[in-house]
Amino acid sequence: MEEYLRQVCPVYISLLTKAEMRSLMARRRREGHVDPDTQAKVLATFEVDIAMGHLVVLPHTAESFLIGEFLLGAHPDVPLRTVDALHLGVMRSSGVTTLATADRVMAQAAAALGMDCRIFF
Repeated sequence: MEEYLRQVCPVYISLLTKAEMRSLMARRRREGHVDPDTQAKVLATFEVDIAMGHLVVLPHTAESFLIGEFLLGAHPDVPLRTVDALHLGVMRSSGVTTLATADRVMAQAAAALGMDCRIFF
């Protein structure tokens, strides 16, 4: 995945990704997988990647929320989580056409929506 991300730089992420990254690192620390220094370094690197323009944060808008809501209803057979529907809503409302993911359900949802998807699982 890292090689792919280097090739397509900049990478577009949802504003929600920032909160998810903090949540992930807090969970990893609570579970004992990372120490406080590693947690701080990972989060700092993430923020530097945003500041340098390697990661571009796309905002959530009323339109992106409505698209996410629509996606949840339009594909009830896909076990799409609300958070992932919001990410896809941001993609759609921002004109981003390719999803890169290691999440099987996100990949399934992207396929159901006819989106281009790069999978890493």
